[in-house]
Amino acid sequence: MDGIPAHTLNDGTALPAIGLGTWPMDDAHAERAVLTALELGYRLIDTATNYRNERGVGRAIARSRVPREEIVVTTKLPGRHHGYEQTLASFEESRSRLGVEQVDLYLIHWPLPRVGKYVDSWRAMIKLREEGLVRSIGVSNFTVEHVERLEKETGVLPAVNQIELHPFLPQEESRAFHAGKGIVTESWSPLGRGTDLLQDSVVVTVAEAHGVTPGQVLLRWHTQLGALPIPKSADAERQRQNLDIFGFTLTPAQMQAVADREPRRTGGDPEVHEEF
Repeated sequence: MDGIPAHTLNDGTALPAIGLGTWPMDDAHAERAVLTALELGYRLIDTATNYRNERGVGRAIARSRVPREEIVVTTKLPGRHHGYEQTLASFEESRSRLGVEQVDLYLIHWPLPRVGKYVDSWRAMIKLREEGLVRSIGVSNFTVEHVERLEKETGVLPAVNQIELHPFLPQEESRAFHAGKGIVTESWSPLGRGTDLLQDSVVVTVAEAHGVTPGQVLLRWHTQLGALPIPKSADAERQRQNLDIFGFTLTPAQMQAVADREPRRTGGDPEVHEEF
């Protein structure tokens, strides 16, 4: 689908303004979903070692008629592989499973502050980027303080921070910090999984006003915030709808109404969550 804007990263590369999430698909499920998504016009695909579907994602990329250089493949380092040498080894395993020469965006999945090795992993990721094995490096679920430590100790900022972001958790502080540092905010759980956002009366009313679906309203809300949503869907029609969000604009009042709710997380708190 034409007309998808792009975010320019602080390393000079670019990301499409929306991507496809693949958790919790298995390999076969991911292969089908990614193939369909690429045919529809998606160019940013998000996976992770811990999703256990890198092989399926890689098979779809290999089978697709879309040239490899047009596809932005994201994967993530798991907690059990934090540390300098461990990160380098884990990356090679991911690259092998994906079947690619270069990973376009490589993220630290969780900071695991109690373990305290995320700076070591970051140094390894800087090396991978310098060697051309990774195009861009970033993090996921990092707080402002975690990112500041990376910058202080290495001088290198992430290009991306992928965080839980939806109307129940608009992440104003992180988004403002990222904007000031040139870091793109990616939104996981952009539709507020486990909540009733898609049936919410305010969201439904806004959708009816624009002649779109509630899901399209929520994804448009993200893009107007300047965030980059990565909704997961295996359904071709839903994938098409999720991509088709750039032909309407929410008013400031609609933006505020969608986000006017009691804050809550649907996932882990980065200060304490541990995922290995």
